[in-house]
Amino acid sequence: MNDNKAPKISIVVFIDALGWEVLKGRHFMETQLPFRRKLRSVFGFSSACIPSILTGLMPRQHRHWSFFYYSPQTSPFKPLRILRLLPRSLVDRGRVRNLISKMIKSLYSYTGYFQLYNIPFEHVDKFDYCEKSDLFKPGGMNQGENIFDHLSRAGVSYHVSDWRDSEEQNLEALKSDLKKKDISFALLYMASMDALLHEVGKESPQVDEKLEWYEKQLDEVLRLASEQYEQVRVFICSDHGMATVHTHIDLMSKIEELGLTFGSDYTATYDSTMGRFWFHNQGARERITELLELIPLGRILPLGELQQLGCDFEGDQYGEMIFLMDAGVLIVPSHMGINPITGMHGYHPDDPDSDASLLSNAEPLNDPQAITDVFHLMRAESGA
Repeated sequence: MNDNKAPKISIVVFIDALGWEVLKGRHFMETQLPFRRKLRSVFGFSSACIPSILTGLMPRQHRHWSFFYYSPQTSPFKPLRILRLLPRSLVDRGRVRNLISKMIKSLYSYTGYFQLYNIPFEHVDKFDYCEKSDLFKPGGMNQGENIFDHLSRAGVSYHVSDWRDSEEQNLEALKSDLKKKDISFALLYMASMDALLHEVGKESPQVDEKLEWYEKQLDEVLRLASEQYEQVRVFICSDHGMATVHTHIDLMSKIEELGLTFGSDYTATYDSTMGRFWFHNQGARERITELLELIPLGRILPLGELQQLGCDFEGDQYGEMIFLMDAGVLIVPSHMGINPITGMHGYHPDDPDSDASLLSNAEPLNDPQAITDVFHLMRAESGA
């Protein structure tokens, strides 16, 4: 052993939305990372998938799923209702929403990812938000422990990216810590593939260009790590893939045409791929159910299936009824956005485009099959 080198480093690289189907037919880092497998994702968006990766738990256990949930008693957004008096053409602009979101995050000292998206201000006081704390810090989960709780308790010297920073900044921060040779585990966060896939879809040549950039950057990380450590174990993982959008549906208008009153008959959030409903009387439940059963582009998920998916929440926190669109069908407009996009995720985990990826230069120690197993991989690799 070279006395100038540290013994071992394990590096986990998280690339958001680098799905198994995204990689199909592409040769991304095949030589460097010959051990390759698909991982089953969890039902939900990154707001559910990332907590499952960091904890090894299903959403019902860590209690992170979609960002907004019905809870007028605990809603911190009551002061925002006055903004309903402003023109929608102003308050629905992306820049305006981003500015308001930053102000609210600062005012309430939220450390997690926070974005108001397009929740209407006339109803914002009916909702609470699930990710108020930084998921990438010890104590960041709504329920349960994350990998950073385990690393800290075990006294492991580790590096973790700041998810607020750019990919370039995160790469430089990791390289700086590798040169010091005093860490034995690192989690590198790379988020921009997700935004690109939403914009251009998984078949675009721009995806190939982005993968070439990743390969160049990660080759440099591998080279530097090999200069500083005797053994370098690298794992690239993702949280989900990306489906190509082929159909749009205005689910919101269909529900509103029933003539029911939002807030007194029912409450709903319209995510990009699902409608989530809470009912305040039996008539509203029956009429909305009858309507949804006539829509051929999606289906109501029965409780038994939600239990199997780990998304049956105590107190129906995230919805009494979940109406999920078929893969490739996008709700437009929704509370997540008002414009169509090319790619989307958040469909059923059985859909091939939902599958995540795991690539590595060493055989994983724990035979991972799902993204929840990445947590156990990180524990094993870090010694925590």
